[in-house]
Amino acid sequence: MMKNITLGQFMPGDSVIHRLDPRCKLGLTLAYIVAIFLVQGVLGYVFSAALVILVASLAHIPLKYLARGLKPLRWIIAFTAVLNLFMTGGEEVLFTIWKIRATMDGLRNALFFSFRLIFLVLGTSVLTLTTSPIVLTDALERALSPLKVFKFPAHELAMMMTIALRFIPTLTEEAQKILNAQSARGADFESGNLFARARAMVPLLVPLFVSAFRRAGDLAMAMEARCYHGGEGRTRMRVLRYTYKDLVAVGVMALYIALVVLEGVLL
Repeated sequence: MMKNITLGQFMPGDSVIHRLDPRCKLGLTLAYIVAIFLVQGVLGYVFSAALVILVASLAHIPLKYLARGLKPLRWIIAFTAVLNLFMTGGEEVLFTIWKIRATMDGLRNALFFSFRLIFLVLGTSVLTLTTSPIVLTDALERALSPLKVFKFPAHELAMMMTIALRFIPTLTEEAQKILNAQSARGADFESGNLFARARAMVPLLVPLFVSAFRRAGDLAMAMEARCYHGGEGRTRMRVLRYTYKDLVAVGVMALYIALVVLEGVLL
């Protein structure tokens, strides 16, 4: 399962998606997330899937690799689907289990909420796979810079968010190593019921937390040794500039949002 986490990982490349301004990619990702919640019908999710496939193809990201990031979330998606299926009222009953009814409206909500979760993960995964953590930090800081008027720590917040995102793959790899080591010593993480598996995860979580705190301490010492004092007076090797490619990307996203809104109006 640890190898299936793609969120937070960066796939180096020189595609047109990689070369987009990170501020543009960040804004387009937020617009895509908002548009997902505006979808009212099946056709809207077809447009969403087409957009994800188009962007992944332009970024040279294999769809199988992108979809692999959904595997760790399969139980959350399934729980969301079941919860909406049986907890949504409606007149058209599909079937009844004891006193719990599954309705057509519940089935519709189950499918729609599951698709929303799937496309949210896919959209954010494309952002992190095509944007390096350093560049993403600059984009977040630039996006939050207007809040500096209110003494908002834009640089510090962007740095914390990017460091947390950057260390997802590192901690995942560390967890996989600990899991393999514990399994080699006879630990059983697969058999038993849900509570037994949860108890079996304790030998994994304790050394993982110790390793995470150790890495945090090493990172803090490294930043202090390099005289890091926040974003004041900081210069950048790469200056962010918008190009015509960003304008084309904004146009494509605007077309997608227009199609989603039009579908909602027609429904």
